[in-house]
Amino acid sequence: MTTLLRRPPRIGLLGTGPWAARTHAPALAAHDGVEFVGVWGRRAEAAAELAGAHGTTAYDDVDALFAACDAVAFALPPDVQAPLAVRAAAAGCHLLLDKPVATTPRAAREVAEAAEKAGVASVVFCTLRFAEPTARWIDEQAAAGGWFLGEAHWLGSLYAAGSMSAYADSPWRREKGGLWDVGPHVLSVYLPVLGDVTEMTAVRGPADTRHLVLRHASGASSTATLTLSAPPEAAEAALTLYGERGRAVMPAWDGASGAFGGAVDALVESARTGVPHACDARFGARLTEILTRAEEAAGPSGPTA
Repeated sequence: MTTLLRRPPRIGLLGTGPWAARTHAPALAAHDGVEFVGVWGRRAEAAAELAGAHGTTAYDDVDALFAACDAVAFALPPDVQAPLAVRAAAAGCHLLLDKPVATTPRAAREVAEAAEKAGVASVVFCTLRFAEPTARWIDEQAAAGGWFLGEAHWLGSLYAAGSMSAYADSPWRREKGGLWDVGPHVLSVYLPVLGDVTEMTAVRGPADTRHLVLRHASGASSTATLTLSAPPEAAEAALTLYGERGRAVMPAWDGASGAFGGAVDALVESARTGVPHACDARFGARLTEILTRAEEAAGPSGPTA
């Protein structure tokens, strides 16, 4: 695996939208373990504005950014991210990917294969795997074992009446709905604790709501209700495990910025040691395969479907 020999390693950001501006760029600028060397976006003026706000350089040529970096972070729609991640890997950049990696299994696998071929590290930023309280809880429950049942619901209100969320204008979220936006978070907890998905069914609920019933390699089963269209008063994200020691309730976490810093640390460590992270591009590709099966079972995921 290509190692990060520079101290601190140089990292660039691809993307200039609300997710990049609110989470990625501030976290990279504040991280004392990396050098935030630049921003590229599909709109040059937005890249210049975001770079200027954080004292770094705007790039209008993405390949020039790759050449200036040891690693790159992505805050782009999944099907824009995937082909650029393949190019970044070929350029020797370690990959800090957003979830989902892509919305087709083929594109997601191509990212994982490109990273492996180039010998670069990869991490997929599933928030719950890197926020300190939830990451510790996941590790503890995976080590404990003996789980019989999982029950999760992630009720976002992005598309509720009167929503003012900046993320509501995201075309890919509107097309793909909660299954693809928040589904990766729930699966990123279930798979390390209960094992891979071996059987699944999915049905529609109101608007973009999807209900999943999963069977896992451990023998446990789980359910997940996913939506971006819940009334604001009902918005909540929760996951509970049931097993030999009773119930285990996933703790709350404090936003995404600290978790993103943890993902940066994980990427640097994986690149330094050559040990793949459990939440790498190959894991991200598996998430895409599961979500594709769920979409096929339940039908299109958009909020107006």
